[in-house]
Amino acid sequence: MQRHLDQELEKLKLNLLKMGTLTETAIHESVEALKSLNEERARQVIENDQIIDAIENGIDEACLDLLALQQPMAVDLRFITVSMKIATDLERIADLAVDISQRVLVLAGKPLLKPLIDIPALAELAKQMTKDALDAFVHKNADLAQCVIVRDSEPDALRNAVQEELINDYMSKDPSSAVRAVPLLLIARHLERICDHATNIAEDVIYMVKAEVVKHHPEKLC
Repeated sequence: MQRHLDQELEKLKLNLLKMGTLTETAIHESVEALKSLNEERARQVIENDQIIDAIENGIDEACLDLLALQQPMAVDLRFITVSMKIATDLERIADLAVDISQRVLVLAGKPLLKPLIDIPALAELAKQMTKDALDAFVHKNADLAQCVIVRDSEPDALRNAVQEELINDYMSKDPSSAVRAVPLLLIARHLERICDHATNIAEDVIYMVKAEVVKHHPEKLC
C-alpha cells in the first residue's frame, strides 16, 4: 500500500513540476512579448493557458483520489493538500501571464511610452521568486522558501516606482498618454501579483516541511 502511495506521490510531484515549468515559460514569454510588442508571442501565451488549466484539473483529481483511497497521514497528507494549493497558485500565475499578454495586444502597433526599466526588473523578480518557490517545494527546502517570503516587499517597491513614474511624469502632464500608460500600470500590478502567489507557494512549502503555519505570522520567520 505504501509503495503504491509513494509512486502516486512521485507522479503528482512530476505533474506539478511540469505545470511549474509551463508557468515559468508563460511569465517569460509574456514579458518578452511586451519588450518587442510581439502580438504572435502574446497570443501563444494566451493559447497555451488551456494546457496549464488541464494539468491543474488533473492534479486536483489525483489529489482527491489519494485523499479518498489512500488515507494518507502526517507528511504525506501535508504533501497532497499543499500540492492542491500550489496548483491553484500556479494556475493563477499563468492567468496573470495571460493578462500581461492581453495588455501587449492593446499596446501593439503603438510606440512604447517610455523605455522599459522597472517592469523588466519586476518581471525578473517574479520569475526568480516563482522558480525558487518551486525549487523549495521539490527539494523540501524550508530555508529557500523563507528566502522567497522575505523578498515579498521588493516587488511592491518596484510596482510603486512604476506607478509613480507613469502617473506623475506622464499621465498628469499629458492625459492623452493614458492609453499607453494604463496597460503598463496593469502589467506592473500583474507582475506584483505573481510574486504574491510565489510567496503563497513558499508559505505552503514551510507548512509541508515543518508543519508550521507562517502565513499571517511573520514572527515565525525570525
